[in-house]
Amino acid sequence: MKRLLIKTTLAMLALAVFGAATAQDIKERTVRFANQNPKGHPINMGMDRFAEIVASKSGGKIKVALFPGGALGGDAANVSALQGGTLEMVVLNAGILASQTKEFAIFDFPFMFATAQEADAVVDGAFGKMMLAKLDTKGIHGLAYWELGFRTITNSRRPINKVEDIAGLKLRVIPNAINVDWVSALGANPTPMAFTEVYSAMEQKAIDGHENPVTVVNANKLYEVQKYLALSNHQYNPQAVIVSKKLWDSMSDDERKIFSDAAVEATAYQRKMSREQAVSALENVKKNGMQVSEFSAAEMAKFRDKMKPVVDKHAAIVGPEVVGALQADLAKLRKP
Repeated sequence: MKRLLIKTTLAMLALAVFGAATAQDIKERTVRFANQNPKGHPINMGMDRFAEIVASKSGGKIKVALFPGGALGGDAANVSALQGGTLEMVVLNAGILASQTKEFAIFDFPFMFATAQEADAVVDGAFGKMMLAKLDTKGIHGLAYWELGFRTITNSRRPINKVEDIAGLKLRVIPNAINVDWVSALGANPTPMAFTEVYSAMEQKAIDGHENPVTVVNANKLYEVQKYLALSNHQYNPQAVIVSKKLWDSMSDDERKIFSDAAVEATAYQRKMSREQAVSALENVKKNGMQVSEFSAAEMAKFRDKMKPVVDKHAAIVGPEVVGALQADLAKLRKP
């Protein structure tokens, strides 16, 4: 009995000591998390879930304050603030990070992924992890990839039923070289612009249209200023969930594990919400007056052909090692 009492006392003492140590490894802190899409969009639903998980796993010590809708500025400003340590977290189109690490341009290659499931396998695997690791020397730490969805083309001038219909349109593009090039290859006029400026530019007829997934069109009510939507599915952009390296380096192992685990859990939820909402978003933009068109198989083949010189040009910039690694992963996934 005496031995049992001693063992029990020692066990309780160890629990108290190690429990206290663990508690000390989680500091009271508030983390700001920014994105360009409004509340209700699947990206922000993922942010909500991430914040909930972090609060739960940290016992309420770590609070994640959300700033949707470009409240803290455009993507470029957010990345700069993240690197400087004045903003803690951002989720954004992974291709935008090409301005920091050129290899990230590969995530903007037209027609790179055939399905969302194919993209999941690539970014969740060795290739995606290799890419995120490249950010650590740039003041950025990568946690995960979320989904925005396959991109469509919208405009206020005419329906797009064939590739030639895109020529002459003034289209807003994400501000990076590959997006300027592929729009130019179609004979359209690319206009690089922060997404926070897009609605007003459409309203004022400064641009004819843009390209984005239907969930973005719907969540931002772009059907109010755009009449036509073409389901081109020309790009699938993984969304990088990134943290300031200054924050990451200041965190304990326990805190880092909370963030990493929360990112994984939130990723599964976010992708599920994105895929479910894509269906209802398409129905809603139609209800709100948008005319939706699709390309025939022949037109899609023509579209892909026009993209080949653009892909070749940017593959040379990205580098054969990264392009080869992605192509190898895709070839494995596509084996019958």
